[in-house]
Amino acid sequence: MNDHVGERYKLAFRLYPYVRSPDQAAATPVRHPVVIVGGGPVGLATALDLGLRGVPVLVLDDHEGVGLGSRALCFAKRTLEICDRLGAAAPMLAKGVQWNVGKVFHDDRLLYEFNLLPEGGHAFPAFINLQQPWFEKFLHDAIVTAQAAGTPIEIRGRNRVDAVTPAADHVGLAVMTPDGPYRLEADWLIACDGARSPLRSLLGLSFDGRVFEDNFLIADVKMKADFPTERWFWFEPHFKSGASALLHKQPDDIWRIDFQLGWNIDREKELEPANIRARVDAMLGPDVSYELDWCSIYTFQCRRMEAFRHDRVLFAGDAAHQVSPFGARGANSGLQDADNLGWKLAAVLQGHAPDSLLDSYAAEREQAADENILNSTRATDFITPKTPVSQLFRNAVLHLAETQPFARSIVNSGRLSLPCTYDGSALNGPDSAQMPARSRPGSPCPDAPLAEGWLLPRLAPGFTLLTLDAEAPPQHVAHGLTVPRIALTATPELRDRYLGTATTAVYLIRPDQHVAARWTGYDADSVTAALARALGKA
Repeated sequence: MNDHVGERYKLAFRLYPYVRSPDQAAATPVRHPVVIVGGGPVGLATALDLGLRGVPVLVLDDHEGVGLGSRALCFAKRTLEICDRLGAAAPMLAKGVQWNVGKVFHDDRLLYEFNLLPEGGHAFPAFINLQQPWFEKFLHDAIVTAQAAGTPIEIRGRNRVDAVTPAADHVGLAVMTPDGPYRLEADWLIACDGARSPLRSLLGLSFDGRVFEDNFLIADVKMKADFPTERWFWFEPHFKSGASALLHKQPDDIWRIDFQLGWNIDREKELEPANIRARVDAMLGPDVSYELDWCSIYTFQCRRMEAFRHDRVLFAGDAAHQVSPFGARGANSGLQDADNLGWKLAAVLQGHAPDSLLDSYAAEREQAADENILNSTRATDFITPKTPVSQLFRNAVLHLAETQPFARSIVNSGRLSLPCTYDGSALNGPDSAQMPARSRPGSPCPDAPLAEGWLLPRLAPGFTLLTLDAEAPPQHVAHGLTVPRIALTATPELRDRYLGTATTAVYLIRPDQHVAARWTGYDADSVTAALARALGKA
């Protein structure tokens, strides 16, 4: 991605300025339980999750805070639920622009609109729009609050990893700072260092996939406008600023506009302010006053590593997988990586699970990456047809979609991010056919309103036994863990989302709020066996 207005290496927020560490003067490398490389959204979320579980964690970042530019923008409901568990969602929700509705246009005609969260009874909207610097800052603020309460998280700015040496029981790191190099060791190393991942390169690991022959211009503009807080997408827009266009509202009167430019372009020329303004003026009209805030050109890419675990090195976020921006799958899937990895690594370090549990992190998140790449590839192929035949098919679908509802399911302007359900996971336990498919084993728990508050914040930070109109003891003790019970009486929302045609239900819920197993009644031996399976002991 080429930046023009505001280079990425300049800081929007200087959050962790360089401070010399005692490790730099140690005679031998100091060993840390977990080292995370990369202080972006995924690295910060992973550090916060581990720290809140009592695991000491060190974050190394080669800068001192958050770079300029909106970059990741659309954060999904599941991401907000994860951030709520981490103590960071409230300021995100307050600052962000909330939206559920999108509209799709062809030329100057509205084809249809959609609502991503048509049912009520949810604490969070389908999406908020929030510039990535603010998202990272709010995660960092939550870390600062946690540090003040004694949570063992340390962040070192301007600490660049220059070499990685895997060993049987640890990983050695060579780190460069303004005061020179030093060495340290990690029991476990987590790479959250982005799509260009230096750690991946240092280890000689591949990053395979597809680069799509098209370019898109991001033009973030500051203006007062009466557009609603919706996602608007145009195929072949009447204002002729690109082959397709996208409009989104951001906080602070900033609007994100994307223009499809084509493949053979002069990037430097396209990034000249006068040329950017010509495209924006054609879209908004010559009388609209605005300022360019940040601009960039990106190319669609869908790639992933073959494996996300390499012994004691684990990859997460864009370092492990990269998808096209349309669909908001990058940062959202990265936060789901953190959500999946944190509790598993904590369980291993605290002796509750074998380290083979981390193989399930790789398996489940590789499955999620494949799902995201498939959806992203389909969207890209629809948005950017490469042959006359595919262009003809695409436009025929658009024509039909204006009047025929069936055709709207074929239109793909970037199917928006949804959390992965880990169907077929080795951690999944028993299921009940009487209960709804949306809450089957492997799925993220649907939130629901309670008499006071919401369901998801009631769940324990570890495993939870959730019962609906079912008898069970107040806690279940097995495998060295005490699993608390939350006993609820079924409301209409809980019945719709968790009971189905069953009259009673018992759910074993994982620490990442995914369903591990479910039954129509409590049986101690069955719960113990499902807990062993969810811990990777089966």
